[in-house]
Amino acid sequence: MQKAKAFEALRRCVSQRGSSLSHHRAFSAQPNYAQYDDVEDLVTVEGRAKSRAAILNRPSALNALNNAMAARLKRLYESWEDNPDIGFVLMKGSGRAFCSGADAVSLYQLVNEGNVEECKNFFETLYKFVYIQGTYLKPHVAILDGITMGAGAGIALPGMFRVVTDKTVFVNPETQMGFHPDAGASFYLSRLPGYLGEYLALTGDKLNGVEMIACRLATHFTLNARLAVFEERLGKLATDEPSVIETSLAQYGDLVYLNKRSILSKLEVVDRCFSHDTIEEIIDALEKEAADSYDEWCTTALKKLKEASPLSLIVSLRSIREGRFQSLDQCLAREYRISLNAISRRVSSDFFEGVRARLVDKDFAPKWDPPSLKEVSKDMVDCYFSPLSEFEPELELPTASREPFMR
Repeated sequence: MQKAKAFEALRRCVSQRGSSLSHHRAFSAQPNYAQYDDVEDLVTVEGRAKSRAAILNRPSALNALNNAMAARLKRLYESWEDNPDIGFVLMKGSGRAFCSGADAVSLYQLVNEGNVEECKNFFETLYKFVYIQGTYLKPHVAILDGITMGAGAGIALPGMFRVVTDKTVFVNPETQMGFHPDAGASFYLSRLPGYLGEYLALTGDKLNGVEMIACRLATHFTLNARLAVFEERLGKLATDEPSVIETSLAQYGDLVYLNKRSILSKLEVVDRCFSHDTIEEIIDALEKEAADSYDEWCTTALKKLKEASPLSLIVSLRSIREGRFQSLDQCLAREYRISLNAISRRVSSDFFEGVRARLVDKDFAPKWDPPSLKEVSKDMVDCYFSPLSEFEPELELPTASREPFMR
Protein backbone atom coordinates (compact mmCIF):
# COMPACT_ATOMS: atom_id res chain seq x y z
CA MET A 1 0.00 0.00 0.00
CA GLN A 2 2.84 2.36 0.91
CA LYS A 3 4.66 1.66 -2.36
CA ALA A 4 1.48 2.23 -4.32
CA LYS A 5 0.95 5.57 -2.61
CA ALA A 6 4.53 6.63 -3.24
CA PHE A 7 4.26 5.65 -6.88
CA GLU A 8 1.03 7.60 -7.26
CA ALA A 9 2.66 10.69 -5.69
CA LEU A 10 5.58 10.43 -8.08
CA ARG A 11 3.26 9.91 -11.04
CA ARG A 12 1.29 13.02 -10.14
CA CYS A 13 4.48 14.99 -9.65
CA VAL A 14 5.85 14.02 -13.05
CA SER A 15 2.58 14.31 -14.93
CA GLN A 16 1.84 17.76 -13.55
CA ARG A 17 5.29 19.20 -14.13
CA GLY A 18 4.15 20.16 -17.60
CA SER A 19 1.05 21.96 -16.45
CA SER A 20 1.01 25.51 -15.17
CA LEU A 21 0.00 26.29 -11.60
CA SER A 22 -2.31 29.00 -12.88
CA HIS A 23 -5.42 26.82 -12.71
CA HIS A 24 -5.34 26.94 -8.90
CA ARG A 25 -6.00 30.08 -6.81
CA ALA A 26 -2.33 30.89 1.05
CA PHE A 27 1.59 32.22 5.11
CA SER A 28 0.94 33.98 8.75
CA ALA A 29 -1.93 34.02 11.07
CA GLN A 30 -4.25 36.62 9.69
CA PRO A 31 -6.92 36.96 6.98
CA ASN A 32 -6.25 38.93 3.82
CA TYR A 33 -7.43 42.51 3.95
CA ALA A 34 -5.42 43.60 0.90
CA GLN A 35 -8.44 44.42 -1.22
CA TYR A 36 -9.46 47.02 1.37
CA ASP A 37 -6.03 48.50 2.12
CA ASP A 38 -4.17 51.18 0.25
CA VAL A 39 -0.74 49.78 -0.55
CA GLU A 40 1.01 52.96 0.59
CA ASP A 41 -0.69 52.63 3.97
CA LEU A 42 0.50 49.04 4.34
CA VAL A 43 4.16 50.10 4.14
CA THR A 44 4.63 53.73 5.16
CA VAL A 45 7.81 55.77 4.76
CA GLU A 46 9.58 58.19 7.09
CA GLY A 47 12.10 60.56 5.54
CA ARG A 48 15.10 61.52 7.65
CA ALA A 49 18.26 63.59 7.27
CA LYS A 50 20.25 61.01 5.32
CA SER A 51 18.08 57.93 5.64
CA ARG A 52 14.68 56.42 4.96
CA ALA A 53 12.55 54.17 7.17
CA ALA A 54 10.10 51.58 5.85
CA ILE A 55 7.36 50.83 8.39
CA LEU A 56 5.27 47.68 8.10
CA ASN A 57 1.80 48.97 8.91
CA ARG A 58 -0.76 46.17 9.30
CA PRO A 59 -0.85 46.06 13.11
CA SER A 60 -4.26 44.36 13.21
CA ALA A 61 -2.69 41.50 11.20
CA LEU A 62 0.60 41.58 13.13
CA ASN A 63 2.14 43.14 9.99
CA ALA A 64 1.70 39.91 8.04
CA LEU A 65 3.08 40.24 4.52
CA ASN A 66 0.87 40.13 1.45
CA ASN A 67 1.77 40.53 -2.22
CA ALA A 68 1.23 44.29 -2.24
CA MET A 69 3.52 44.79 0.76
CA ALA A 70 6.31 42.62 -0.65
CA ALA A 71 6.11 44.45 -4.00
CA ARG A 72 6.17 47.88 -2.36
CA LEU A 73 9.16 46.97 -0.19
CA LYS A 74 11.04 45.76 -3.23
CA ARG A 75 10.29 48.96 -5.18
CA LEU A 76 11.22 51.22 -2.26
CA TYR A 77 14.52 49.48 -1.54
CA GLU A 78 15.53 49.48 -5.20
CA SER A 79 14.81 53.21 -5.51
CA TRP A 80 16.60 54.05 -2.24
CA GLU A 81 19.65 52.08 -3.25
CA ASP A 82 19.94 54.20 -6.40
CA ASN A 83 19.39 57.51 -4.58
CA PRO A 84 22.74 59.18 -3.70
CA ASP A 85 21.04 61.37 -1.09
CA ILE A 86 20.16 58.35 1.05
CA GLY A 87 22.96 56.98 3.19
CA PHE A 88 21.23 54.09 4.95
CA VAL A 89 17.83 52.42 5.32
CA LEU A 90 15.82 51.32 8.35
CA MET A 91 12.88 48.92 8.70
CA LYS A 92 10.48 48.46 11.60
CA GLY A 93 6.94 47.34 12.35
CA SER A 94 3.98 49.13 13.90
CA GLY A 95 2.18 47.74 16.92
CA ARG A 96 3.25 44.69 18.92
CA ALA A 97 4.89 42.84 16.02
CA PHE A 98 7.75 43.46 13.67
CA CYS A 99 6.28 40.99 11.19
CA SER A 100 4.38 37.74 11.74
CA GLY A 101 5.48 36.31 8.39
CA ALA A 102 3.53 35.81 5.22
CA ASP A 103 -0.25 35.98 5.27
CA ALA A 104 -0.99 32.25 5.38
CA VAL A 105 -4.75 32.57 5.61
CA SER A 106 -4.77 34.81 2.55
CA LEU A 107 -2.70 32.28 0.60
CA TYR A 108 -4.98 29.49 1.77
CA GLN A 109 -8.04 31.39 0.57
CA LEU A 110 -6.49 32.29 -2.78
CA VAL A 111 -5.66 28.68 -3.63
CA ASN A 112 -9.11 27.52 -2.57
CA GLU A 113 -10.59 30.15 -4.90
CA GLY A 114 -8.50 28.83 -7.79
CA ASN A 115 -5.87 31.58 -8.02
CA VAL A 116 -2.52 30.00 -7.34
CA GLU A 117 -0.86 32.44 -9.74
CA GLU A 118 -1.10 35.23 -7.19
CA CYS A 119 0.43 32.94 -4.57
CA LYS A 120 3.28 32.13 -6.91
CA ASN A 121 3.82 35.85 -7.56
CA PHE A 122 3.91 36.46 -3.82
CA PHE A 123 6.70 33.95 -3.22
CA GLU A 124 8.65 35.22 -6.23
CA THR A 125 8.42 38.85 -5.11
CA LEU A 126 9.16 38.02 -1.47
CA TYR A 127 12.23 35.93 -2.25
CA LYS A 128 13.57 38.55 -4.65
CA PHE A 129 13.24 41.15 -1.90
CA VAL A 130 15.07 38.87 0.56
CA TYR A 131 17.87 38.59 -1.98
CA ILE A 132 18.00 42.37 -2.35
CA GLN A 133 18.36 42.60 1.43
CA GLY A 134 21.20 40.09 1.43
CA THR A 135 23.10 41.99 -1.27
CA TYR A 136 22.11 45.55 -0.36
CA LEU A 137 24.80 48.12 -1.10
CA LYS A 138 23.82 50.50 1.68
CA PRO A 139 23.79 49.89 5.43
CA HIS A 140 20.48 48.53 6.66
CA VAL A 141 19.05 48.60 10.18
CA ALA A 142 16.11 46.34 11.08
CA ILE A 143 14.41 46.91 14.42
CA LEU A 144 12.86 43.57 15.37
CA ASP A 145 10.68 44.71 18.24
CA GLY A 146 7.93 42.20 19.05
CA ILE A 147 6.83 39.13 17.10
CA THR A 148 9.30 38.18 14.35
CA MET A 149 8.00 35.07 12.66
CA GLY A 150 8.88 33.06 9.54
CA ALA A 151 9.21 35.29 6.50
CA GLY A 152 9.18 38.28 8.85
CA ALA A 153 12.66 37.24 9.91
CA GLY A 154 13.58 36.56 6.29
CA ILE A 155 13.05 40.17 5.23
CA ALA A 156 15.32 41.47 8.00
CA LEU A 157 18.04 39.00 8.95
CA PRO A 158 20.04 39.23 5.70
CA GLY A 159 20.62 42.95 6.40
CA MET A 160 23.69 44.48 7.99
CA PHE A 161 22.34 45.44 11.45
CA ARG A 162 19.56 43.61 13.34
CA VAL A 163 18.37 45.28 16.52
CA VAL A 164 16.29 43.27 19.02
CA THR A 165 14.58 44.20 22.28
CA ASP A 166 13.21 42.65 25.45
CA LYS A 167 9.90 42.27 23.54
CA THR A 168 11.35 40.33 20.60
CA VAL A 169 10.01 36.82 19.94
CA PHE A 170 11.64 34.94 17.05
CA VAL A 171 10.08 31.73 15.75
CA ASN A 172 9.89 29.54 12.65
CA PRO A 173 6.56 27.69 13.07
CA GLU A 174 6.28 26.32 9.54
CA THR A 175 6.45 22.56 10.19
CA GLN A 176 3.48 22.91 12.53
CA MET A 177 1.53 24.24 9.52
CA GLY A 178 2.64 21.72 6.94
CA PHE A 179 5.11 24.11 5.29
CA HIS A 180 8.88 24.65 5.46
CA PRO A 181 11.13 27.44 6.81
CA ASP A 182 11.51 29.74 3.80
CA ALA A 183 12.43 33.30 2.77
CA GLY A 184 16.10 32.49 3.31
CA ALA A 185 15.60 30.50 6.52
CA SER A 186 17.55 27.52 5.21
CA PHE A 187 20.49 29.93 4.77
CA TYR A 188 20.52 31.68 8.16
CA LEU A 189 19.31 28.74 10.30
CA SER A 190 21.93 26.42 8.83
CA ARG A 191 24.65 28.86 9.95
CA LEU A 192 23.70 28.92 13.62
CA PRO A 193 25.96 27.22 16.18
CA GLY A 194 26.01 23.43 15.90
CA TYR A 195 22.59 22.03 15.08
CA LEU A 196 20.55 24.79 16.70
CA GLY A 197 19.10 25.68 13.30
CA GLU A 198 17.70 22.19 12.81
CA TYR A 199 16.21 22.30 16.29
CA LEU A 200 14.47 25.65 15.71
CA ALA A 201 13.24 24.68 12.24
CA LEU A 202 11.81 21.33 13.26
CA THR A 203 10.28 22.16 16.66
CA GLY A 204 9.23 25.78 16.04
CA ASP A 205 10.70 26.75 19.42
CA LYS A 206 11.08 30.46 20.21
CA LEU A 207 14.12 32.63 20.86
CA ASN A 208 14.03 35.93 22.71
CA GLY A 209 16.13 38.98 21.90
CA VAL A 210 18.98 38.04 24.22
CA GLU A 211 19.18 34.58 22.70
CA MET A 212 19.23 36.09 19.21
CA ILE A 213 22.22 38.17 20.23
CA ALA A 214 23.95 35.14 21.74
CA CYS A 215 23.62 33.05 18.56
CA ARG A 216 24.35 36.07 16.30
CA LEU A 217 21.00 36.26 14.58
CA ALA A 218 20.94 39.82 15.91
CA THR A 219 23.70 42.39 16.23
CA HIS A 220 22.41 44.85 18.87
CA PHE A 221 20.02 44.88 21.82
CA THR A 222 18.06 47.70 23.42
CA LEU A 223 15.18 47.82 25.84
CA ASN A 224 11.78 48.48 24.30
CA ALA A 225 11.41 51.44 26.67
CA ARG A 226 14.49 53.06 25.11
CA LEU A 227 13.49 52.56 21.48
CA ALA A 228 12.19 56.10 20.97
CA VAL A 229 15.54 57.60 22.02
CA PHE A 230 17.36 54.91 20.05
CA GLU A 231 15.46 55.73 16.84
CA GLU A 232 15.75 59.48 17.36
CA ARG A 233 19.53 59.14 17.50
CA LEU A 234 19.58 57.05 14.34
CA GLY A 235 17.32 59.52 12.54
CA LYS A 236 19.80 62.33 13.09
CA LEU A 237 22.69 60.46 11.51
CA ALA A 238 23.82 61.82 8.15
CA THR A 239 26.12 59.06 6.95
CA ASP A 240 26.51 56.06 4.73
CA GLU A 241 29.40 54.63 6.73
CA PRO A 242 28.62 51.34 8.47
CA SER A 243 31.20 52.08 11.18
CA VAL A 244 29.44 55.32 12.17
CA ILE A 245 26.07 53.55 12.36
CA GLU A 246 27.65 50.69 14.32
CA THR A 247 29.09 53.16 16.85
CA SER A 248 25.71 54.82 17.32
CA LEU A 249 23.92 51.49 17.74
CA ALA A 250 26.50 50.32 20.28
CA GLN A 251 26.35 53.60 22.21
CA TYR A 252 22.62 53.34 22.78
CA GLY A 253 22.47 49.58 23.08
CA ASP A 254 22.24 47.57 26.29
CA LEU A 255 24.32 44.74 27.71
CA VAL A 256 22.63 41.34 27.77
CA TYR A 257 22.94 38.29 30.00
CA LEU A 258 21.77 34.86 28.92
CA ASN A 259 19.34 33.04 31.19
CA LYS A 260 20.73 29.73 32.46
CA ARG A 261 17.51 28.01 31.34
CA SER A 262 17.98 29.15 27.74
CA ILE A 263 18.13 26.60 24.95
CA LEU A 264 21.59 28.00 24.20
CA SER A 265 22.78 26.51 27.48
CA LYS A 266 21.76 23.10 26.11
CA LEU A 267 23.69 23.20 22.84
CA GLU A 268 25.60 20.04 23.70
CA VAL A 269 22.41 17.99 24.03
CA VAL A 270 20.84 19.78 21.04
CA ASP A 271 23.80 18.72 18.93
CA ARG A 272 23.64 15.19 20.30
CA CYS A 273 19.99 14.84 19.32
CA PHE A 274 19.60 16.97 16.18
CA SER A 275 22.83 16.09 14.37
CA HIS A 276 21.33 12.85 13.05
CA ASP A 277 20.49 12.29 9.40
CA THR A 278 16.81 11.41 9.72
CA ILE A 279 13.81 12.56 11.75
CA GLU A 280 13.38 9.03 13.10
CA GLU A 281 16.95 9.06 14.45
CA ILE A 282 16.41 12.52 15.98
CA ILE A 283 13.27 11.27 17.75
CA ASP A 284 15.09 8.16 19.00
CA ALA A 285 17.92 10.33 20.36
CA LEU A 286 15.45 12.63 22.13
CA GLU A 287 13.62 9.67 23.66
CA LYS A 288 16.90 8.24 24.93
CA GLU A 289 17.89 11.64 26.31
CA ALA A 290 14.52 11.99 28.02
CA ALA A 291 14.84 8.56 29.61
CA ASP A 292 18.37 9.26 30.83
CA SER A 293 17.95 12.83 32.04
CA TYR A 294 14.25 13.30 32.83
CA ASP A 295 14.66 16.75 31.25
CA GLU A 296 11.33 18.43 30.47
CA TRP A 297 12.93 20.06 27.45
CA CYS A 298 13.26 16.67 25.74
CA THR A 299 9.60 15.87 26.35
CA THR A 300 8.51 19.24 24.94
CA ALA A 301 10.70 18.85 21.85
CA LEU A 302 9.29 15.36 21.23
CA LYS A 303 5.74 16.66 21.57
CA LYS A 304 6.42 19.39 19.00
CA LEU A 305 7.92 16.94 16.52
CA LYS A 306 5.00 14.56 16.86
CA GLU A 307 2.50 17.39 16.30
CA ALA A 308 4.20 18.58 13.10
CA SER A 309 3.57 17.38 9.56
CA PRO A 310 5.76 14.28 8.99
CA LEU A 311 6.37 15.30 5.38
CA SER A 312 7.25 18.88 6.37
CA LEU A 313 9.72 17.63 8.97
CA ILE A 314 11.63 15.56 6.43
CA VAL A 315 11.53 18.26 3.74
CA SER A 316 12.64 20.94 6.23
CA LEU A 317 15.53 18.87 7.59
CA ARG A 318 16.83 18.22 4.08
CA SER A 319 16.43 21.89 3.17
CA ILE A 320 18.43 23.07 6.20
CA ARG A 321 21.15 20.50 5.57
CA GLU A 322 21.49 21.53 1.92
CA GLY A 323 21.54 25.17 3.02
CA ARG A 324 24.76 24.58 4.95
CA PHE A 325 26.66 24.32 1.68
CA GLN A 326 24.79 26.87 -0.43
CA SER A 327 24.77 30.62 -0.94
CA LEU A 328 21.72 32.78 -0.22
CA ASP A 329 20.60 32.81 -3.85
CA GLN A 330 20.86 29.01 -4.08
CA CYS A 331 18.86 28.61 -0.86
CA LEU A 332 16.14 30.94 -2.14
CA ALA A 333 15.94 29.09 -5.46
CA ARG A 334 15.49 25.76 -3.64
CA GLU A 335 12.94 27.22 -1.23
CA TYR A 336 10.99 28.59 -4.19
CA ARG A 337 10.72 25.09 -5.66
CA ILE A 338 9.56 23.69 -2.33
CA SER A 339 6.99 26.46 -1.83
CA LEU A 340 5.47 26.09 -5.29
CA ASN A 341 5.21 22.34 -4.80
CA ALA A 342 3.58 22.87 -1.40
CA ILE A 343 0.83 25.12 -2.79
CA SER A 344 0.32 22.93 -5.87
CA ARG A 345 -0.86 19.92 -3.80
CA ARG A 346 1.07 17.65 -6.16
CA VAL A 347 2.18 15.38 -3.34
CA SER A 348 0.28 16.55 -0.28
CA SER A 349 -2.21 19.15 0.97
CA ASP A 350 -0.48 19.46 4.32
CA PHE A 351 0.02 23.23 4.04
CA PHE A 352 -3.69 23.82 3.59
CA GLU A 353 -4.57 21.33 6.32
CA GLY A 354 -2.12 22.98 8.71
CA VAL A 355 -3.49 26.47 8.04
CA ARG A 356 -7.05 25.17 8.37
CA ALA A 357 -6.36 23.45 11.69
CA ARG A 358 -4.31 26.21 13.31
CA LEU A 359 -5.54 29.46 11.80
CA VAL A 360 -8.96 28.97 10.18
CA ASP A 361 -11.04 26.38 12.09
CA LYS A 362 -8.58 26.42 15.00
CA ASP A 363 -9.37 22.87 16.05
CA PHE A 364 -5.60 22.17 16.30
CA ALA A 365 -6.21 18.67 14.99
CA PRO A 366 -4.62 18.53 11.53
CA LYS A 367 -4.99 15.34 9.52
CA TRP A 368 -1.57 15.07 7.90
CA ASP A 369 -1.09 13.18 4.65
CA PRO A 370 0.96 11.04 4.92
CA PRO A 371 0.03 10.65 8.59
CA SER A 372 3.31 9.14 9.76
CA LEU A 373 7.04 9.32 9.05
CA LYS A 374 7.19 5.72 7.85
CA GLU A 375 4.66 6.50 5.12
CA VAL A 376 6.71 9.36 3.67
CA SER A 377 8.63 7.96 0.71
CA LYS A 378 11.85 9.25 -0.82
CA ASP A 379 9.97 9.96 -4.05
CA MET A 380 7.54 12.23 -2.23
CA VAL A 381 10.39 14.24 -0.71
CA ASP A 382 12.39 14.36 -3.95
CA CYS A 383 9.38 15.84 -5.71
CA TYR A 384 9.66 19.00 -3.59
CA PHE A 385 13.29 19.50 -4.58
CA SER A 386 12.99 18.62 -8.27
CA PRO A 387 13.42 21.30 -10.96
CA LEU A 388 10.21 22.99 -12.03
CA SER A 389 8.76 22.23 -15.44
CA GLU A 390 9.62 24.16 -18.60
CA PHE A 391 6.28 25.93 -18.20
CA GLU A 392 7.14 27.05 -14.67
CA PRO A 393 10.33 29.14 -14.69
CA GLU A 394 12.72 28.82 -11.79
CA LEU A 395 13.34 31.76 -9.48
CA GLU A 396 15.61 34.15 -11.34
CA LEU A 397 17.79 36.39 -9.19
CA PRO A 398 20.14 39.13 -10.47
CA THR A 399 23.29 37.52 -9.12
CA ALA A 400 25.52 38.69 -11.96
CA SER A 401 24.56 42.35 -11.54
CA ARG A 402 24.50 42.51 -7.72
CA GLU A 403 27.02 40.20 -6.09
CA PRO A 404 30.18 41.61 -7.74
CA PHE A 405 29.43 44.91 -5.97
CA MET A 406 28.85 43.50 -2.49
CA ARG A 407 31.08 44.84 0.22
